[in-house]
Amino acid sequence: MPTTIFSAMRPTGKLHLGHLLGALHNWVELQRTNRCIYSVADWHALMGEYEHPSEIRPFAIDMVKDWIACGIDPAQSILYVQSDVPEHLELHMVLSCLTPLGWLERNPTYKEQLREINTRDLQTYAFLGYPVLQAADILLYKADAVPIGEDQLPHLELCREIGRRFNSLYKREVFRDAKAVLTPTPRLLGTDNRKMSKSYGNTINLSDSPAEVTAKVAKMITDPQRIRKDIPGRPEVCNVYSYYQFLTPASEQQAVHQWCTQALKGCTECKAHLSQRLERDVLGPLREKRMALEKKGNYIQDVLRDGAHKARAIAAQTMAEVKDALYS
Repeated sequence: MPTTIFSAMRPTGKLHLGHLLGALHNWVELQRTNRCIYSVADWHALMGEYEHPSEIRPFAIDMVKDWIACGIDPAQSILYVQSDVPEHLELHMVLSCLTPLGWLERNPTYKEQLREINTRDLQTYAFLGYPVLQAADILLYKADAVPIGEDQLPHLELCREIGRRFNSLYKREVFRDAKAVLTPTPRLLGTDNRKMSKSYGNTINLSDSPAEVTAKVAKMITDPQRIRKDIPGRPEVCNVYSYYQFLTPASEQQAVHQWCTQALKGCTECKAHLSQRLERDVLGPLREKRMALEKKGNYIQDVLRDGAHKARAIAAQTMAEVKDALYS
């Protein structure tokens, strides 16, 4: 049998270049040789956006458009919305009963987000317990592997511990340990040199118009020492150059490195060139594919409905095993 891969994204905003490089390119490759299940994690989104939930569903539809435009194929992968498969919450309830509170309170990401996010009240029961729902997401499909970055390894280990505890308590091998598929996440910063995040308003979105991309790139921070065109630049400290490194061919990178270090072109011209390349090679093709999808009427809704049907068939079998372990 092919390896089962599970991954998910929260529909809390528009997808940006960080998502493309950090996840979607890898998702496309994984689906070639594996059974991939990709979830729109709207219950997870609600945990942080419960005060303003009206945008979650529109963001979900928009996000799936980006997935498919980037190469995720509904004929190869299962795409669905988490809340359309009620077994997620059913297994979440079961696992909540047996997950020690201390495991959740020690979660480093939980502590970090409580400390850093001050625009929303995250002091809730659901937010503390979101790793249990995350574990239910993965265990429900008996995933063999989960593509993650190194910073998410503690989450996956907690998922494994919860699954092992269930197996141990009820003397059944219902759940398996999911392995990490470590994905090197490019350090692509936002336009202001901070972490790329919609919260900072520093993203270049996959759905941005050419004018929006040009305006955002024009404001990007470059080498602070290069205050004039005739001063040689330092590409290694320039955020604009990092975009060339991740998004253009090696020959293009070499040319940009040369004109920067030899002061052949200024930063304004370099930014304009980057905008053109992003439009021609990255965002323009994606926009055309999105527009084609939008002309297909309810195509995205049909994809998600079909995906939920397939996901439920798997999830229902797992829940039957869970209930058999609990009550027999």
